[in-house]
Amino acid sequence: METIMVDGTNNSNKVFLYTLSTCGWCEKLKTLLKENNVRYEYIDLDKCTREDQVEAVEELKAKKLPVAFPITVINDETVIQGFKKDQLAEALGL
Repeated sequence: METIMVDGTNNSNKVFLYTLSTCGWCEKLKTLLKENNVRYEYIDLDKCTREDQVEAVEELKAKKLPVAFPITVINDETVIQGFKKDQLAEALGL
């Protein structure tokens, strides 16, 4: 599965996003992370191959995560579904 890495000086957490390129909340999430120089990796499921879409959805289901976007996974343990600015700020120490 091909992902995109966005570099930032705040790399104290491993941050992975499952997003859609057409989702306004997903864009707000990416903007929040960029404004705070958070390094993160993401996949826009609507822009990847059908095989990668299936793989990502299976990955979400295997981790018992919702298939709704955006989904933020922090340090492979904290999961935040949707754009919850306060919860994201707390989890990332912003």
